Amino acid sequence: MTSSITFETSNTDGFARLGRLSTPKGFIDTPVFMPVGTSATVKAMLPENVAGIGAQIILGNAYHLMLRPTAERISQLGGLHRFMNWHKPILTDSGGFQVMSLKKLRKLSERGVEFRSFIDGSKHFLSPERSIEIQRLLGSDISMCFDECTPYPVEEKVARKSMELSMRWAVRSKTAFGSRPGFALFGIQQGSVYKELREESTYHLTKIGFDGYAVGGLAVGEGQEKMFEVLDYSVVDLPENKPRYLMGVGKPGDIVGAVKRGIDMFDCVLPTRSGRNGQAFTQSGLINIKNARYRDDNRPLDEKCDCLACRNYTRAYLHHVFKSNEIISSMLMTWHNLRYYQLLMSKIRHKIREGTFTEFANNFRE
Repeated sequence: MTSSITFETSNTDGFARLGRLSTPKGFIDTPVFMPVGTSATVKAMLPENVAGIGAQIILGNAYHLMLRPTAERISQLGGLHRFMNWHKPILTDSGGFQVMSLKKLRKLSERGVEFRSFIDGSKHFLSPERSIEIQRLLGSDISMCFDECTPYPVEEKVARKSMELSMRWAVRSKTAFGSRPGFALFGIQQGSVYKELREESTYHLTKIGFDGYAVGGLAVGEGQEKMFEVLDYSVVDLPENKPRYLMGVGKPGDIVGAVKRGIDMFDCVLPTRSGRNGQAFTQSGLINIKNARYRDDNRPLDEKCDCLACRNYTRAYLHHVFKSNEIISSMLMTWHNLRYYQLLMSKIRHKIREGTFTEFANNFRE
């Protein structure tokens, strides 16, 4: 096991990269999908089961955890890994996206953001320094810079102002993080859909220097075609020897297309949220288990899947427990979806290793 965080690539296929991110708490094979555990839990799953479906790293969120149960309380209880019984790496989002989504409930300034809690309406203040402090208290293996996630659509002059603020906050985040062997800090590129702004953001971030680089401010309503267009010009200038993370993405087709453009890391609530809503990702397409057509269907969700749900339960049973609002429905559907995503990432890595990923990506259909 390594005592520091390092990243190495072993194969490429076009811009797609096969790599390994090494941390003191374990290796992460990339491209990787990180299940989302916003409030110290991957919804409807035990941590042991999340590890069992192949996940090597999960994501937590500083914003939600600072409000409840508080980062200080988690620190006193031994840190986030011990608190939630997850002993592999954890990446935490800084809270920038959640603060952006508050809109009228926030007051933005150079210092940071004042906002009211969605839980009880109490006032809070989040700055680059406080965000990094929260992530340190949590014990995050990978922390994210505090940034303003630029909304979409947005005028270029507004996007520029937002990006430049995020870059000043990146400097403050880096200073607050300091030197912490065995832990990493990622910078976040911003600039909305404007090429010049993305290039300027990359210049500032690489000048500051980070352990990894995220592409932020995408998957916020611009659509897949525009997202890919932005990735085509925004990823190429990011350092080749550092991991690249596309935040909040996404659908299987989004992931395949982003890997094709050089992205290494992903996270999204889609597989867990879809599972709770009765939707399953399968090799033959999306299944809405609530549909009456599955009432007498004795087949598994996906005959090519090896998850617990597909090995032991039929579509008919899953239809029944969903319509009956049974908790086991969320558990089994989420279990399957997370395993589908891990199998997809494994297949992507295999295709890059054997040099056939570009062909696979061009032919991929959700």
